[in-house]
Amino acid sequence: MPRRRSPSSSSSTAPRNRTPQPVRVRRRTFGDFVKAFLAFVALLALLVGVPFALAVTAGWPFPETFDPMEWLKQDISVGTFLSILTFVVWLAWAQFTACVLVEMKAALSGVGVPGRVPGAGPSQLLARQLVAAVLLVGATAASFTPGLSQLGQSLDGNQRPTVAAAQQTPGLFAQQQEQASGAAAALAEQASHAEAAASTGARQQGDTKFYRIQPPEGRHHDSLWEISERHLGDGRRYKEIFELNKDRTQPDGSKLSEASLIRPGWIMEMPGDARGGELVEMPDEAPGLSPEVRQQIRDYDRTGDHAQGGGGGAAEVSVPEQRPAPAPAPDEAGGQEHAAPARETSSFGLPEALLAAPLLAAGLLGALGHRRRQALWQSAFAGIGGRRGMEPPTPTGDAQDVQDALLVGADPEGVRLLDRSLRGLAASLAAESRPLPTVYAAWLTKGDLHLQLAQPSGKPPAPWQLGQDETLWMLAKDDAGRYGDADTAAPFPGLVSLGTMDDSRLLLNLEAVPGIVSLSGSEADRAAVFASVAAELATNGWSDRMTITLVGFGEDLTPLAPSRLRHLDGIEALIETMEAETRQRRGALGAAGHDSVLTGRTGPAQHTRWAPHLVLLAAEPSAEDAVTLAELAADASRLGIGYLVGTGDGELPGAAWEMEITGEGKLLAPLLGLELDAQLLPAAQQRAVVELFVDADPERGPDGPGDTPPFLVDVSEQGRPAVYARLVGPYEIIGLDTPDGERSALLHEALALLLLHREGVHPRVLSSALWPRGVTDDVREALIERLRAWLGTDPDGTPRLGADATGRLTLAKSVVSDLDVLRSLYHEATQGRGVDSRAVRGRLLTDALVLVRGPLLADRPEGRYRWLGHEIVDAQLPLLVADTGLALSEFHMEKDRAEKAIEALNAALRTASSDERLWNELLRATHALGDPARLTALAADLLGRSGARGLPPRTEALLDELLPTWRDDAALAG
Repeated sequence: MPRRRSPSSSSSTAPRNRTPQPVRVRRRTFGDFVKAFLAFVALLALLVGVPFALAVTAGWPFPETFDPMEWLKQDISVGTFLSILTFVVWLAWAQFTACVLVEMKAALSGVGVPGRVPGAGPSQLLARQLVAAVLLVGATAASFTPGLSQLGQSLDGNQRPTVAAAQQTPGLFAQQQEQASGAAAALAEQASHAEAAASTGARQQGDTKFYRIQPPEGRHHDSLWEISERHLGDGRRYKEIFELNKDRTQPDGSKLSEASLIRPGWIMEMPGDARGGELVEMPDEAPGLSPEVRQQIRDYDRTGDHAQGGGGGAAEVSVPEQRPAPAPAPDEAGGQEHAAPARETSSFGLPEALLAAPLLAAGLLGALGHRRRQALWQSAFAGIGGRRGMEPPTPTGDAQDVQDALLVGADPEGVRLLDRSLRGLAASLAAESRPLPTVYAAWLTKGDLHLQLAQPSGKPPAPWQLGQDETLWMLAKDDAGRYGDADTAAPFPGLVSLGTMDDSRLLLNLEAVPGIVSLSGSEADRAAVFASVAAELATNGWSDRMTITLVGFGEDLTPLAPSRLRHLDGIEALIETMEAETRQRRGALGAAGHDSVLTGRTGPAQHTRWAPHLVLLAAEPSAEDAVTLAELAADASRLGIGYLVGTGDGELPGAAWEMEITGEGKLLAPLLGLELDAQLLPAAQQRAVVELFVDADPERGPDGPGDTPPFLVDVSEQGRPAVYARLVGPYEIIGLDTPDGERSALLHEALALLLLHREGVHPRVLSSALWPRGVTDDVREALIERLRAWLGTDPDGTPRLGADATGRLTLAKSVVSDLDVLRSLYHEATQGRGVDSRAVRGRLLTDALVLVRGPLLADRPEGRYRWLGHEIVDAQLPLLVADTGLALSEFHMEKDRAEKAIEALNAALRTASSDERLWNELLRATHALGDPARLTALAADLLGRSGARGLPPRTEALLDELLPTWRDDAALAG
């Protein structure tokens, strides 16, 4: 990916915030001053009060004479014990004093990670918190803010020693922050590149201004944030200053490589709109400047981009570069099919939160479909006729809106590409005996996938490419299509969507964060983020096994994935659970000889024990619990454990990354450079989603779904429809003229969708089914009008295509499909007139089986009808055909007509060839003929069809009963 130097705002396609949004910057409050005062009093008491009290009450800790042999001869008395205890207290005081000095030095200098005082873990933690509180009201407190602004460093920056890089990520545990520091900057640079680059590109010679870094005054040190706040009016614009000056040689010969590492005497070029008396515009005319400083500014000015024709010295960034979309081409509807979705301007009341969450919607839709199929198959063995579960309930109200939003918003192709790309990468690395890199985040940009690595990991395997630097690996959408299904474990199952910035979607790898991720904001806004994260983790398609622990929320979310989601009542239970889990994982890694779970996910060592455990704690922990969680999270990224913790005020001890959700739906992390349109699952949509899954639960009781079809047809001679469509087998339409032109296929597909949903189809569901990549409102409305004109009207003038009270498109009863007739015939035979009349039952079942000409829409064109993948009808039809065949077989066997029963079963098997019940009944009917050779041939045929999987247990048991010699016959045949 080429490095962009100074693109203009019109030509850059990189994700950016086109309209700067207000970001709440925390101001010092009266409470901060109170905290600082109390911390100062505590430090004074501990540093001065304790030794004074000891000196007065116990005296100097060292004895006046030094005679070790004499001391050993003395008896151990109470006085001796007290002297030893006093010495220990003095030693503890000295250790704490050393911790305070170390922390004060690091805080005031703003350079380097605080040194570790031996054996002083709790003492140094207390000292750090007290020093931070004291300095909270000063400028130096900025150095205590976790800095993700270094998360996409250039190659040079990433090759610096770890300690130097770790300076930007302070926290409770420096060791873990050192691990994170090399990657601390990609998200911020990705979010801010366009704005900073545009500012650089717009720079003109006449607008050049310079600022000279001032020496410290007392404990106040200059910082880019404060310079930006004074001269640009917004501290967040420090990134613009950083981009203008990064890697340019300073007067002392060094270079600016990290935003917080600036030195007195350095010169900073400023954006053209900078204001303030300390700025220098024309060095030769600036009063008060020494000749030496003037010369330094002139020399520094010559190192800028403008001095090299606007092209030299451009900073490397980690922005996922977007390629321009190809020119749109006309589709069959006469509209435009776009490379990127063409947004529809109206949502018709559908939940926008789910429409804007394609990966979440795809996961929920896939899991819901799987749950409904599971319920169908589970009910299939409960009996023949009248059983529960043949027809899933039709959602209504909010549940119907949410289901439609899932159908419209889902991007299953994007999920499939993401999953195959990540597994393909893991397989390629394993083939080269290379470990998986630590991935902090991923960006999806118009189908292209960008991985943000924690540190350079060499050249990626083809077709992956390096991005702007060695911490970005990129895979183009076209190259991702080369991957198939890979037999390897999911490498990064902890990736979860947080939100979007323009056309780029950010996924954060929760299990790789070196510590806790905190989320502040109102309780309702936080709950919407937590619910979205939990739902996507529970149902996404790019992970295998995982455990998601919910605390403080989400007890009702467990139906989404009972095998993944678990709910704990409180923080105490969570801490107890995670302490045991952390010990177990450390021991397992040590026993396996792995450095981290990543080395256990590739190659022959992959094992399910390395599945992630992600903790979502919505309830704000107490200070003591927060410290305990921070200690557990210190080593969590190596163990495959991630923590997302909610907090009310945004301050959480030990938080590595801090985020905030606003009431406007923005996900902010000002010091990380993130400002996203957050992905949310509000409470109303959360309840509706849960309702869909609960209704589809295969374990529901007798009050669950019934088996009455959603649309019953008059199956008498008087019930002839005006329009009859044959869907079971090749697609045919009787009663309508074939539309002329290339729109015919599109109209046929639209009609098929409406016929399969007699309850009504939302206009946006219809358009998303026909144009999965998006379409404009006018194209959709034009298609609906053409469809209405094609279907015509009934004799009474009523249009055959109408709309219900919710605006969903519905078909008149005069428009019927063979699937409607098949359902009605089976229902009438097993629950209607056929219950009391054997002759009627036999005739209805025979008529029903005659309608079956093959699978649903057997000859559909390639590339169309992709929406069938979301439909439950592809599972319902084989079951319905099998039930019809079984019922007709039973009807014939009652009169010992085995040949007729075999004929009915074979007819059903042509459509439902994998239904075990049909094969078992076929074995029984063949056995009833009394022809062992025919039964043996059937057993051999069935055994050949079963392949390597072998026969199902029920079929084996039945063969043992009907044909005891079948195993010997199979061995001889083999």
